[in-house]
Amino acid sequence: MKKATHSVIKEDRRKHDLPIPFGGKDRRRPEAHYVEGTIAITAKGTGYVRVDDSEDEDIEIGQKFLNTALHGDRVRAFLHPEKEGERQSGEVTEILLRSKMTFIGKIERKGNLVFLLPDDRHMYTDIFIPNERSQNAENGQKVFARITDWTNPKKNPSGEVIKIIGRPGEHETEMEAIVLEKGFESTFTPAVLASAEEVSGQITEDEIAKRRDMRKIATFTIDPFDAKDFDDAISFEIAENGDFEVGVHIADVSHFVTPGTALDKEARYRGTSVYLVDRCIPMLPERLSNELCSLKPDEDRLAFSAIFTIDKNAAESGSHVDVKKQWFGKTVIHSDRRFTYEEAQEVLEGKSTEYADELLMLNALAKNMTEARYKEGAISFETEEIKILLDENGVPVKIVKKARKDAHKLVEEFMLLANKKVAEYIARIGKQEEKLFVYRIHNEPDKERIRTLAVFLKTLGFDLPVNEDGGVSTKDLNDVLAQTEGGPFQNIVHTSALRTMSKAIYSTKNIGHFGLGFEHYTHFTSPIRRYPDILSHRLLFMHLNDQDIPDEAWHDYEAMLVYATEREIFATDAERASIKWKQVQYMETKEGQEFTATITGVTEWGIYVEEKETRSEGLIRMRDLSDDFYVLDQKNYCLTGKHTKKKYSLGDELKVKLVRANVEERLLDFTVVS
Repeated sequence: MKKATHSVIKEDRRKHDLPIPFGGKDRRRPEAHYVEGTIAITAKGTGYVRVDDSEDEDIEIGQKFLNTALHGDRVRAFLHPEKEGERQSGEVTEILLRSKMTFIGKIERKGNLVFLLPDDRHMYTDIFIPNERSQNAENGQKVFARITDWTNPKKNPSGEVIKIIGRPGEHETEMEAIVLEKGFESTFTPAVLASAEEVSGQITEDEIAKRRDMRKIATFTIDPFDAKDFDDAISFEIAENGDFEVGVHIADVSHFVTPGTALDKEARYRGTSVYLVDRCIPMLPERLSNELCSLKPDEDRLAFSAIFTIDKNAAESGSHVDVKKQWFGKTVIHSDRRFTYEEAQEVLEGKSTEYADELLMLNALAKNMTEARYKEGAISFETEEIKILLDENGVPVKIVKKARKDAHKLVEEFMLLANKKVAEYIARIGKQEEKLFVYRIHNEPDKERIRTLAVFLKTLGFDLPVNEDGGVSTKDLNDVLAQTEGGPFQNIVHTSALRTMSKAIYSTKNIGHFGLGFEHYTHFTSPIRRYPDILSHRLLFMHLNDQDIPDEAWHDYEAMLVYATEREIFATDAERASIKWKQVQYMETKEGQEFTATITGVTEWGIYVEEKETRSEGLIRMRDLSDDFYVLDQKNYCLTGKHTKKKYSLGDELKVKLVRANVEERLLDFTVVS
């Protein structure tokens, strides 16, 4: 078991005469010697505190100075005396805010002693579970547990089992573990389900009278083949003067989920739906997400719509898509057809004639909108995604690359248009007095990261011009991305460029969206699966009807959006974890086989590679590079043989053999094939 060996050492206590009570402050130490920030803890148990609003190197916290700090905690730390040529070190003296206290792990029983061995690699100590709080979990079972007490850094934390999940390695066990680890719940409480059942699905004549009736306009949805929650639909008709009227219709979730209700509190808590390899963990109960709110075909549905009148010449190749008029408001619609992406693509390719006039015209408009976006500064990130096909037992049988075709891009462009135009409308009516709204913002990338990216690209043979102040133009970045398209460096360059970008977040304060090149942008088009979209609907409706919004609402909305951003990050982590688990499980059946892989990272302990077809990442350990002694060249992102001068550089393609697939640890080990 891991040992909790992170107490404050006696030598340091003697320096300051008396021990510091954990959680308190030694007032004889000058305040200037303290810092506050968020701590990240490595798999080896070393912490690094990133200080707020500081560009200095993170403060290193040795394991014996962590004083019960956990990965992601907000802490107060005392700075040790500086040592020339060494990183600034320190010790945690106070935990200001815990990031989490729950962990997934395996039960280990030794006589009457019960411990939880956490799966989380950032957790550097085991958790002691009193037998009476273990729920009689069996040795080796995977459980969900909570730390209940940890004030003495010399001892292991104490905890309790919240839920027994099952046997490690089983499909349902691992999927449930991923969901719980990221702070989500697979099921709804009886109270929330009862609230969903109480919601009336009847659309009354009085309700229809309050709305714009769009039921006679050609309308359809385009979604993945296995989708059940249809957030959005598109309508199309030609006006008498030949102009196009395009409607983007979004499920009116805010009509059913009202502030203060059990459904609203649950949606706010969850923040987002979670999409794993084999399932969706919905934000709302299925009665709403898959039934009442979902824009199902051949049924009347309530929607919040954005209707655009577009110039009749806008579909001609290379034309600018001019929105002549726009209307936002509540509607009632009737979807005529539920297209899968594949079915819509067949229409665009001339293999089907169903709604061909509408789809072909919309596709022509979408292509012109895409071209205009890139000219106006949007960044063209096109990374390959995979889909993992499972059998009835959840065992992966095939991994295929997702094809992103015109049907996908068509839907994307009109959703972008709606999100952009809604945000622009709020900005326009708020010229005299700023209006409270939900913005999806994306800051410019960190200048130091851009400089690092430019150096990295140089080693691959690409030139990214960087301004004197470290800025970069989206045009220059797009030029480099375009040069890599279809080549061996495409994925690594696109992934590296994405990592330099700031994280898009939700906020009431607009700063624009760097990646999309939009001055104003929101999320309006997916309220079934994103809580911020529900908030956007509520606020837009209030502004359209000139309703007063109290000043104190600004703080409440900002707090909700900060939380929603966090939930989005956790949901993305859960999705990636489920993909990683199934990739390793799939590759477990391929041990001993040879593959083509691309080098995605070089370190002092080995080479990270990504298998070309499945995009499964693994490690070639340094000890397995037995033909020479290799030296890491950090500046040029390569390993170089001391005697042979053989190089392994980022982006290189290799023939590799899979020698080990550790499903429990989610790790793949490869060797180079001579």
